[in-house]
Amino acid sequence: MKWSQFSSRRRAGIGGALVVLCAVAIVLAIALARNGDQQTATAASPSTAPSDGFAETVDAAAPSVVQIRSARGLGSGIVFDGDGHVVTNAHVVAGATRFQVTVADGSTHSATLRGTFPQGDLAVIEVSGANLRPARFADSSKVRTGEYALAIGNPLGLRSSVTQGIVSSTSRTVSEGGGVALPSAIQTSAAINPGNSGGALVDASGAVIGVPTLAALDPELGGSAAPGIGFAISSNTVRSIAPQLIAHGRVVSSGRAWLGVDLRTMAGGGAFVADVVPGGPAADAGIKPDELIVRVAGSATPTTDDVAVALADEKPGATIPVEVRGPNGTQTVQVKLGQAPGS
Repeated sequence: MKWSQFSSRRRAGIGGALVVLCAVAIVLAIALARNGDQQTATAASPSTAPSDGFAETVDAAAPSVVQIRSARGLGSGIVFDGDGHVVTNAHVVAGATRFQVTVADGSTHSATLRGTFPQGDLAVIEVSGANLRPARFADSSKVRTGEYALAIGNPLGLRSSVTQGIVSSTSRTVSEGGGVALPSAIQTSAAINPGNSGGALVDASGAVIGVPTLAALDPELGGSAAPGIGFAISSNTVRSIAPQLIAHGRVVSSGRAWLGVDLRTMAGGGAFVADVVPGGPAADAGIKPDELIVRVAGSATPTTDDVAVALADEKPGATIPVEVRGPNGTQTVQVKLGQAPGS
């Protein structure tokens, strides 16, 4: 609080002093009253009250988030455009081609699969006969750590649920398991619960900055979700992949590095090469079936997921060292990476 300062010269006589003291008291009282009014106005100002800001954010973003039901269960999706296309996670639609989609007004509509990109855990479905409001997608390269973030989805079947947090980090490379790794993922403290997958992670303006995909698991909690650690696929990745799925039903330019091998994790450690794609990067470098990949670009790879994470940080066309172990011992070969094919 800023306090007013007063000064006065000494006055001759008690009467003059009393007059000055009275004047000072009146000015102080007015100043304090004004300060009090300013404090009250600031505390009540809607522009600085987080709850009001969040309510406006939800009003802007929630109508673009839908619930997706398949034979496998429930998930969430984001309206991508005005033609009925909804983007979601590949694991939400895995194994299904037809869906029931509940939109913001509560109506339910049929939908069919448009295309999937399992390597990046993204998919697009097409909804029929619904009046959909497309979401606004932000430039995720401009997202900063510490910004507000809201996750909007349908956890446990509870439609249009909202959790609040911040952006904890950007540009994470996260293993999703099953050989799937997500580059440029956004980490958030907003709770990501089952059913949130495929929904929206939005900034304070209601623009989508990511697609919530998974929560970190804590081995010390018996493999349960670690509180306050969730991950979302960046909006820029979505803006690159979704149009390809809409146009072609598959990804034609993934931008993801590809080794060209079929891997299995060995119990003793190492990624076992079960097969090699003829003419692929690994084959051209001399990597053969039945060998173990133990290191990629300087990173140890005791599992297939570790290989996926190492490749997620690389670009097609880059040449990297790959350490392999075979019958004749361990050797390092130089592999010129290809581009991961779509599906």
